[in-house]
Amino acid sequence: MICFLTVLSSGIGGRLLLKDVARCSRAGPPGRSRSAAVQRRLSDYQRGPSHPNRRRKVGVVHDIQWIDLEGVVNMRDVGGMPTLDGGTIASGRLIRSDNLQELSDAAIRRLVDELGVTDVVDLRTHVEVAQEGAGPLVGHPSVRISHFTLYADDSAESGIPDSERELPWETQARREAAARARREQANGDVRGTSGDRSPKPHIVPGGQDHDDFWSDHYLSYLGQRPESVVGALRAIADAKGAVVVHCAAGKDRTGTITGLALVVAGARPEAVIADYAASAERVPQILDRLLRRPAYAANLLGKTVAEQSPRPETMSRLLAALERDFGGVLGWLRTQDWTEADTDAVRAKLR
Repeated sequence: MICFLTVLSSGIGGRLLLKDVARCSRAGPPGRSRSAAVQRRLSDYQRGPSHPNRRRKVGVVHDIQWIDLEGVVNMRDVGGMPTLDGGTIASGRLIRSDNLQELSDAAIRRLVDELGVTDVVDLRTHVEVAQEGAGPLVGHPSVRISHFTLYADDSAESGIPDSERELPWETQARREAAARARREQANGDVRGTSGDRSPKPHIVPGGQDHDDFWSDHYLSYLGQRPESVVGALRAIADAKGAVVVHCAAGKDRTGTITGLALVVAGARPEAVIADYAASAERVPQILDRLLRRPAYAANLLGKTVAEQSPRPETMSRLLAALERDFGGVLGWLRTQDWTEADTDAVRAKLR
C-alpha cells in the first residue's frame, strides 16, 4: 500500500488521490470499515476514468454530470458546482455540449422531454452553420435557437457566401504560424539553447505557450464580439427551461461562455476552472467526430490531442486577465451596459 501511494503521489492526479484517501481514512471509526473505504477509493483510481463504476470527479470540487446521448461526445450538466456563498449551481438549468448536428431522434426526445431543454445557444460561426446546417432542433416547436458568432471576421462584408468562406480561425496566416511553431518545437528552439534538455512547453500558433495562446484567443471573443458574449449570457438567463450552449467541440467557445455565466452566478472560480478542463478527457472522441465533418476535417488534419486539450491554467489566466484589467468578469460586463438586473437574472436562472 505504501509503495502504491508513493508512486501515485507525484503529479496532480496523485495529490488528489492522496487527499481523497486521507478523507476516506478519517471517515468513520478505525478498523475494517475505514480500511474498506480506503480500498474502494484506491480501486476507483486503479480502474481509471473510463471504468463504468467510477464517478467522474473534477479534482475534489464537484462531480461531473456527463450526459451520454447518441450524436454528441462532450455534453454535460454544470449543476452541482459549489458557489462562493456556500450554495450550489442548480442542475437541469445549463447544459454545455459539442455540435448537436448528429443528434438522433431518440436523443432529441430525451433532451426535450426528459431534460427539459427549451433553448439552444449556438456559438458556431455563420460559415459553420452554412456548411454543416442549422441543426436538428431548428423548427422544433418547443425549442428556441439563439445564434451568436464570436469571430469578427465572420460576416457577410466580404461578399463571399457563407458556405464558401474559410473558417475564421483557419486563415493562411494562421496556417503559416502553426507550421513555424511546429518546426521550432521539433528543432528544440522553444526555450533555451538547442542543448537544453529541460521540458519544453507545448507551443501553438505564433510561438506562444499553450495557455497564453488559448487565454488570449478567448479574450479575443470579448474584444471582437462583445455584443455576442453579452447576448449569449442574456439568452441563458432568459431560457424558460434548460438551455444547451454549444459550438463545434464544446470546449473553447462553449467553455468561455459557460465559464463567464458560472462566474456571474457566483460559482467558485476553482470549480469553473475545473469544469472547463474536464473536456480534456473527451478530446480524442471530439477530434474523431469532427474529422468526419466536412466543415472541420481540413482544419483538424495534423492537430494533436495535446494541442486541442483544455488545461486548467488557460481558464485561470483568462479569469486573472479580466480581474487585472476590469476588476473581474462583472467589471468587464459593466463596460458593455450590463446591469444588476442582468446579473440577478443569470443568478436566478442558475441557482
